[in-house]
Amino acid sequence: MDYSLPKLSHCNHVSVLSPQICKKDFEGFKKLFHRFLQVKGPSVEWPKINRPPEDSIQPYEKIREKGLPENVANSLNKLVVVKLNGGLGTSMGCKGPKSLISVRNENTFLDLTVQQIEHLNKTYNTDVPLVLMNSFNTDEDTRKILQKYTHHRVKIHTFNQSRYPRINKESLLPVAKDMGLVGESADGWYPPGHGDIYASFYNSGLLEQLIAEGKEYIFVSNIDNLGATVDLHILNHLVSQPNGKRCEFIMEVTDKTRADVKGGTLIQYEGKLRLLEIAQVPKAHVDEFKSVSKFKIFNTNNLWISLAAIKRLQEQNAMDMEIIVNPKTLNGGLNVIQLETAVGAAIKCFDNALGINVPRSRFLPVKTTSDLLLVMSNLYSLEAGSLTMSEKREFPTTPHVKLGSSFTKVQEYLIRFESIPDMLELDHLTVSGDVTFGKNVSLKGTVIIIANHGDRIDIPAGSMLENKIVSGNLRILDH
Repeated sequence: MDYSLPKLSHCNHVSVLSPQICKKDFEGFKKLFHRFLQVKGPSVEWPKINRPPEDSIQPYEKIREKGLPENVANSLNKLVVVKLNGGLGTSMGCKGPKSLISVRNENTFLDLTVQQIEHLNKTYNTDVPLVLMNSFNTDEDTRKILQKYTHHRVKIHTFNQSRYPRINKESLLPVAKDMGLVGESADGWYPPGHGDIYASFYNSGLLEQLIAEGKEYIFVSNIDNLGATVDLHILNHLVSQPNGKRCEFIMEVTDKTRADVKGGTLIQYEGKLRLLEIAQVPKAHVDEFKSVSKFKIFNTNNLWISLAAIKRLQEQNAMDMEIIVNPKTLNGGLNVIQLETAVGAAIKCFDNALGINVPRSRFLPVKTTSDLLLVMSNLYSLEAGSLTMSEKREFPTTPHVKLGSSFTKVQEYLIRFESIPDMLELDHLTVSGDVTFGKNVSLKGTVIIIANHGDRIDIPAGSMLENKIVSGNLRILDH
C-alpha cells in the first residue's frame, strides 16, 4: 500500500500562515508520519525502567534555601514566559479559546497571566515578555483580545503551533482534501500537541529574536494552570549554575495523590532522565504505573528550558519525542488518528536535566467546573494575578469536589450558584442532579447532595451544611 501523502493545495488560512510556514508544517508532519509507520511495539521496555537517581529530583526547599541574589532583575531579564494557549473551552461548554473564560472576579486566564507578569515587571523594573503559543483554533480570537493589553507593562508575542492533517484510521490517508478550515475540510486538521512548541517556536523566527534580545530561558506552562507563576528561586537556580554544568531543562513535578494516577512521571531510562506517559505503558503494567507507591511524583507541565539548547537541538535535528497516537471519532462517525507529542518528553535530549519536587500549590489546573468552583471560592485570595490558598484554611490540601453533569457547562454552573459557597472548612463535596445553591451557603466537612431524577434540590440562602447527605426533593418556594 502506498502511504505517500497527497499534494494539498495552497494555504487559505488567516494571513499569518505564509506558504513557508505551510511547507514547514508539512515537512514536520511528514517526519512524524514516517516515524509512526516505522515504530513497532511499545516505546519503552519495562524491565529497563529505573527510579531516577536521588540527586536528579531536588526538593524545592533545597532550591529555596539558596536564597535570592541582590539583583533579581538580572535573572528576570533573561526570562520569557510562554503559555500554551492552543486549547478551546469546549469541554466546559464554551466557544473560543479556553484562556478567555472568566475564572475569578471577571478575570480570564489570560488577564491573570498578564497581571502576574506586569506585577513582576513593575516590582523589579524588568522586561519579562509573554509569549502565547496559539493554534489555528485560538489564534484569531486571541489576537483580537490582545488589543486590550496595549497599555500594560508587558510585551506580548504570539506564534502558531503547526497544523497537521488527521489520518483515516483504516486507510492511513489524510482526511482533509484541501488546506481550508471551513466546510468539509474543517475536521481534517488538528494542532499536534504541545511537543510541537520546539519546531513552531524555531520556525516562527521568534526564538532567534528573543535570543538576540539577551533572553536565555523560557518558563512554559499550560494557560489553565493557575499555580504556574514565575518562581524566582527556580529561576535563580538555573541562572546561577556554573557554565560547564548549566542545567538546560527543569521539570516541576509534585507528589502524586490518588487523583493524579494518570499523570506522566519521571524515570531513569538508558542513563537518561525521561518522561513516561500512561500512553506508553504496556497494558500489563498500567496498574503498576498508576500506583502511588512505585511512581510517587507526576509532571505538572511547568517547564524551564534553555533557549540556546532548543536552537541547538532543532538545528541538529536532535529533538526526539515519543509519538502519542490519539484516536478520535469525527462527527460523521469516521475514526481518525492524531499523531501528537508532549513538550516534557524532550527532557531526555537536554543536558543536565533536573526535576524539582514543588509544592502542590504550583499545580492548580482548571479543567472542569469542579476545578472552577475551587478557584472562585474563598479558599483562594487573589493578588496581582496570583491565587494563593487562604491563611484561614487550616490544612493545605484542596477539597475534593465532584459536580454532576448538570454543572458541566460554565453557563449552567453559574446559574446554579447565586453566590459561591464558603468552602474554607470543606473536605469533600459531591453534587448530582438538579441542585441550586442560594446566597451565602456554607459547606463544611463532607457534603453529598443528590437530587434523584425528576427531583430538584434548592439549598436555601444562608444554609450551613456540615457532614451532611441531602437527597430526595427539597424545593424552597417563594410566596
